[in-house]
Amino acid sequence: MKQKLYLCIHGHFYQPPRENPVTDEIELQPTAAPFHDWNERILQECYKPNTEAIIADLETNRVLERVNNFEYLDFNFGPTLLRWIKSKHPEILDKIIDADNKSVLAHNGHGNAIAQVYNHIIMPLANKRDNITQIKWGLYDFEFYFGRKSEGIWLAETACSNETLEYLIEEKIKFIILDPSQALKIRKLKKGDWEDVSQENINTKQPYRAFSQIKPGKFIDIFFYDGPLSRNIAFDDIIYSSEKLMERIDSVKVPDFKKAQLVHMAVDGETFGHHKHFTERTIAYLLSKLAPSRGYSVVNYSEFLSNHHPEYEVRLKPGIKNEGTSWSCVHGVGRWKRNCGCNTGGEPWWNQKWRKPLRNALNQLRDKLEVVFELEGKKFFKNVWNARNEYIRIINDSSADNVSEFIKNNAIKNFNLKETNQALSLLEIQKFSMFMFTSCGWFFSDISGIETVQILAYAKRAIEISKELFDINLEEDFLKELSKAKSNKAEFVNGAEIYKQIVFNK
Repeated sequence: MKQKLYLCIHGHFYQPPRENPVTDEIELQPTAAPFHDWNERILQECYKPNTEAIIADLETNRVLERVNNFEYLDFNFGPTLLRWIKSKHPEILDKIIDADNKSVLAHNGHGNAIAQVYNHIIMPLANKRDNITQIKWGLYDFEFYFGRKSEGIWLAETACSNETLEYLIEEKIKFIILDPSQALKIRKLKKGDWEDVSQENINTKQPYRAFSQIKPGKFIDIFFYDGPLSRNIAFDDIIYSSEKLMERIDSVKVPDFKKAQLVHMAVDGETFGHHKHFTERTIAYLLSKLAPSRGYSVVNYSEFLSNHHPEYEVRLKPGIKNEGTSWSCVHGVGRWKRNCGCNTGGEPWWNQKWRKPLRNALNQLRDKLEVVFELEGKKFFKNVWNARNEYIRIINDSSADNVSEFIKNNAIKNFNLKETNQALSLLEIQKFSMFMFTSCGWFFSDISGIETVQILAYAKRAIEISKELFDINLEEDFLKELSKAKSNKAEFVNGAEIYKQIVFNK
């Protein structure tokens, strides 16, 4: 790596889990027409085109080359999305994995792909056990698909708190990617005065080190992407022209910079083709041809970090009530907890007061399900929480041999078929207990949206299995709390009525 000018674009490729929790199939979603569902539509508009992006002659429109953008992009895929792609379009998954394999060879053993916390929960709002399981599941899932260990991990909505950092450090994650607005102050490693960077004035061209506040000497490194440049790509028309985007990238480099500088951006991967049609072509030409011709070495975060260790340490903003911060809510993580003001439209009189009682209802349900899990789980498992952490092995491979190995490692005794099914059903309850916190359920403007209906369907399934296995009725108290979540649409009334009218029929 002789050059001192480096370029990295990270694509966060993700869709929430959409499967019916009973059938494990996605039902017809008319809003995704002409496709069956939104996963299918976005795959055809984004994931597939990015594996075969066209570079064409502008005068003749003749295709000159097809580029697999995943050979050039730093990226993560949501684990639940990868599971769906494997099931429905394995040939696309093969191309994504092949691109990562090639990137490992091209970048001195450091691949483009990184892991993601499993089902996109807002980590600072989750309890300790869910934080740990989300990280462990994400790391295992990554290794299952990509055949190697991930050096970094993507946090849903880049939501992070100081407590989140401790969990990541404990799991030996090397780095994460955050928004510059999340940084509070920096200083030279372990010495000097702290410098305030709370106004997004942090130098994003280098990595930083965040030390554990609990275990001296332990740390995690953080890349803060270029915020304005990332927003240009996500929300402006600059992404439709490789040349204009290159000019914009050139405009942020620092002349006569005395050390290596990394110009880097992070955006939703669906920007390239779905949100902005055909822009996968922009990225293909920019990264494979144009940027290298302008003196940029196209790298991934893992490779850059291996050659350029942090010289500064950083402290993060604590957020409101120490709840943490994120990239898509100026109020910290309020978007997933309260009527903070962030929304996606709707009528002028709409509000999102429903967010708080929705989270309260799910938190209360989760806590009750934990009690059931610990009480009933000790009849099956040597350590119930270790068993849950390892359950990802069964989610990814439910073959008889794999189930047998899982039971052998975790069970208190040899199980018969009925006991095996009961033990696995107990773990399914815990899976759905986490799935019901998928972040998209709070992101949009009304509780009646398909994303919120989906997380309520997961809650319903957890309640159902608990009733079937242990004759425990958790639904009444859940609906009582959920009724406090008022819909902006008169026909839906509140969360409890939505549960009865829509979710009940799933």
